[in-house]
Amino acid sequence: MIRLKTENFDPAQILRSGQCFRMKEESEGLYSVIAGQRYLTLERQGAECVFHCDETEFYDFWEQYFDLKENYASYIERIAPEDVYLKNAADFGKGIRILHQDLWEMIVSFLISQQNNIVRIRRCIENICVHYGEKLTNIHGSTFHAFPIPEALAGLEENALMACNLGYRSKYVVRTARSVAEGKCDLDYIGKASYKEAREGLLQLFGVGEKVADCICLFGLHKLEAFPVDTHIRQALQKHYEKGFPMDYYKGVQGVMQQYIFYYELAGRNFEDPK
Repeated sequence: MIRLKTENFDPAQILRSGQCFRMKEESEGLYSVIAGQRYLTLERQGAECVFHCDETEFYDFWEQYFDLKENYASYIERIAPEDVYLKNAADFGKGIRILHQDLWEMIVSFLISQQNNIVRIRRCIENICVHYGEKLTNIHGSTFHAFPIPEALAGLEENALMACNLGYRSKYVVRTARSVAEGKCDLDYIGKASYKEAREGLLQLFGVGEKVADCICLFGLHKLEAFPVDTHIRQALQKHYEKGFPMDYYKGVQGVMQQYIFYYELAGRNFEDPK
């Protein structure tokens, strides 16, 4: 067990920020997270967080996964004083961090995310994990399913994942799994590439458009310069940045600012229950 006093880290905000779909609030202040073949429970206790894992696993994996070494207060301090909207957004979502998530999982997750909402995305991903992911046991003795590897999906019929409620997105996921399994899409190359090169490579995948590519770059490759533009962001930019978002001013952390804006816009409406 690891107990840490953390600044700018709020599991509840991360859960609802639209970047991860295998994180769940089990009860008030208690969360579970599945990342690849790993399972974690963590608790928010006032200014502290308790991570229920041993020290080695925490420092070898979860510390980086939650990006806990980075100083997010310094990102917030970079916000232009005159940009009241962004300052309010950052203050509202100051507990958000950009997670270090698996590239393959993020490709599938954001293919599924198209024309979808957070609740349905979670259900779709849980369905494919239960049907095609490896069954494992966590430290509490309960079973969970790892995210399915590309080979587990590559041999399916293109419409097979409709049974997991993916709808037309089924063919996107199956064709992409085939591309990865057959070596046509080199995830190792994309993982080491620059933001521009990785984005171009991702755009070659069936079903991946500009927004999805940027989401994958931001949440699967930790390219903080990526700035995904969906309906919420587009509306915010039209309302608050008539001349366009000042990308150069926030060079290198545009994606962090995007998350503050996205969460602020989403929280302005009624949250759908993520449980």
